[in-house]
Amino acid sequence: MQLYNTLSAEERAQLIDEAGKQRLTLSFYAYAKIEDPKKFRDALFIEWNKLDALGRTYVAKEGINAQMSVPAENFEAFRETLEAYDFMRGIRLNVAVEHDDHSFLKLTVKVRDKIVADGLNDETFDVTNIGVHLKAKEFNQILEDPNTIVVDFRNHYESEIGHFKGAITPDVETFRESLPIINEQLKDFKEDKNLVMYCTGGIRCEKASAYFKHQGFKNVFQLEGGIINYAKQIKEEGLESKFIGKNFVFDRRLGERITDDIVSQCHQCGKPCDNHTNCLNDGCHLLFIQCDECKAAMENCCSTECLEITHLPLAEQVKLRRGKQVGNKVFRKGKSENLKFKHSGELSDKPLAVAEKTKDIRQKIKVKKVLLGKAEHYYVKAQVGLFVIENQELKVGDSILISGPTTGNQELVLEKMFVNGTENAVAKVGDKVTFEVPFRVRLSDKLFKIIS
Repeated sequence: MQLYNTLSAEERAQLIDEAGKQRLTLSFYAYAKIEDPKKFRDALFIEWNKLDALGRTYVAKEGINAQMSVPAENFEAFRETLEAYDFMRGIRLNVAVEHDDHSFLKLTVKVRDKIVADGLNDETFDVTNIGVHLKAKEFNQILEDPNTIVVDFRNHYESEIGHFKGAITPDVETFRESLPIINEQLKDFKEDKNLVMYCTGGIRCEKASAYFKHQGFKNVFQLEGGIINYAKQIKEEGLESKFIGKNFVFDRRLGERITDDIVSQCHQCGKPCDNHTNCLNDGCHLLFIQCDECKAAMENCCSTECLEITHLPLAEQVKLRRGKQVGNKVFRKGKSENLKFKHSGELSDKPLAVAEKTKDIRQKIKVKKVLLGKAEHYYVKAQVGLFVIENQELKVGDSILISGPTTGNQELVLEKMFVNGTENAVAKVGDKVTFEVPFRVRLSDKLFKIIS
């Protein structure tokens, strides 16, 4: 019985590209009493693995919290695996505004003490006594009420790139930090104000609304389905978006655009930008905002120190990061003295720029390509990539695609190359080829030939 992933992220990405089928990114949650979380976890993994479902899911005795990537053709079958359980019949699936076939590249279902780390003792209050759920239209209306206080229950790096106008945006790194801060900040408004809250998909507000009702707040409301569902509803109903900017998401996309407003800055140069990335240095992984120009100049690093480390031999890099715990920085932290234009806490509602229109991300599946080989080295100063040809032939004049989790999808026309050290017009299986590449190439990158 297979209860683990057998493919690496790179291998999975390759299979997804070769399949050329659309995938949907979605999320859902449900609070329910689960007697045996491990048994529940195992059953889900087996069924989802059959459907080529990928993603990150937490199960606990209190319920389930999931972010998934599912082949569009298997969407209904996936729903059936959920509705096989009574507590998930009719469950709302928050389908993403923007899709990326690579949003998740492995299936992880973990048993946790809680499905959201809230730091609360659920025995001390009624977790089922939640706030009033508001749909998008109702949410917009209550925001117009001068008696309303709206609170963002996400972390600082989430609210920085997008938030509801006029919202309180706590300068916190975790959900659990925000609860006592907001309780203290609003202690004088428990009786006469509307406490309106929101988060990404709604799960954090389920617990937060019950907590604040227990703390004595009389009028507690929450955005049903969070920002994801709000974005869907305003589009379907033609409503004004009170949310500005991007909605941060916890997958490889790191954000989906709700409005064209850019409300944040590149943390390195200050240019209007709302694209998050993780520092390329595996000993850092700092989450920060970086524009394309700084990405090229700093090679996806957050500082010159990290940039220098990435140029060291791999063995030295491993030695430097030995013993360091950096995994939690992938979706946390985001603060460093090197980031001069980082903002958190009180945020402006004034857009800094308008995002350029981009093609539907799903159009990329229309690009026909064939895998040629993989990257073996990148010579930084010369800006030359070294590749090993493992399939078919590569010729001068071919349109090629270099693809990888960090590199993304970069297209080039091959104008000149060296085959096994000698300039040549054709490379065959087994050959090592070098050619100029105006961006950093990584060992996880694949080389494809685009077929017209």
